[in-house]
Parts: sequence; C-alpha cells; structure tokens
Amino acid sequence: MAKEKDTGRKLIAQNKKARHDYHILDTYECGLVLMGTEVKSLRLGRASLVDGFVQIDDGEAWLHNIHVPEYVQGTWTNHSAKRKRKLLMHRAEIDKLESKSGETGHTIVPLALYFKDGRVKVEIALAKGKKEYDKRQTLREKQDTRETNRAISAARRRQRSA
Repeated sequence: MAKEKDTGRKLIAQNKKARHDYHILDTYECGLVLMGTEVKSLRLGRASLVDGFVQIDDGEAWLHNIHVPEYVQGTWTNHSAKRKRKLLMHRAEIDKLESKSGETGHTIVPLALYFKDGRVKVEIALAKGKKEYDKRQTLREKQDTRETNRAISAARRRQRSA
C-alpha cells in the first residue's frame, strides 16, 4: 500500500509586511528548487520571508534573501541559510512578470511559503510600492472597520440581552 501524502495547505511563513508596504497587483503560485535539508527545516516550520524579493535573470526567476535556517541534524551536506533559490514557473508567467517588473515602482515580492499536497510552494506577487500617506490611510481604514465591527457586535449583544 502506498502511503498517502498530506493534503491541503499548511502555512510555513507569511510576509505580512509586504501587504503593508505594497499594493498587490497580481499573485502567482510557484514551486521551489530545494535541497533535502531545506525541506526538513521547513517541515519544522522555520523560515522568514521579510527581506525576500524575486529577480529574473536570463529567463529564470530566482528568489533572494529568504532565510531558511540550517537543519540542526544536517551534516556537511547542509544548505546555506540565505542562498538564492530557483522558482518553477511557466515561461509565459516569467515573461509577463519580467515585462511588468521593469516598469517604474514595480517589484516582485514573496507573500507566503507553504506546503501544498506535500510539496513546498511560494506565493509571489507583482506589487507597486506604497507611499507613506497610502500606508497611513490603509491603517486608518483598518482601524475604522474594526471600530464599526465592535459597535455592531456591541449593539447585537445589547439587543439579545433586552
């Protein structure tokens, strides 16, 4: 009997700072070329996407500055923590990203790293940098929606108790 793989999506790391600093224009799901010790380290749920970015060189997409710590029980075959990793994408997607990211103010950032059906996937996004006033406006909108939700739930509680 074959052993069943994990099904579904298990989140490893998320880049919340990217959603705060950028307007997300388009998202893509990509595979990663990894070493065995990197996968074992990711299974422990340890990774950081904070300073990560995607660069396209010679028609290949590369993920830079993703921190995957060394596997504790690894030997001399262990990986380096911040090496660049190749992304597995379709040629048309890479060409589209390359042309769009060349525009002023656009960049490609990783949003999430997760397991999907036993394989490591990364969600990347074509993004445009926010200005400082955009960031403040986003925080203000988030705070306003939080306050309105609190007021609505408080009114519902009062209505139920009356």
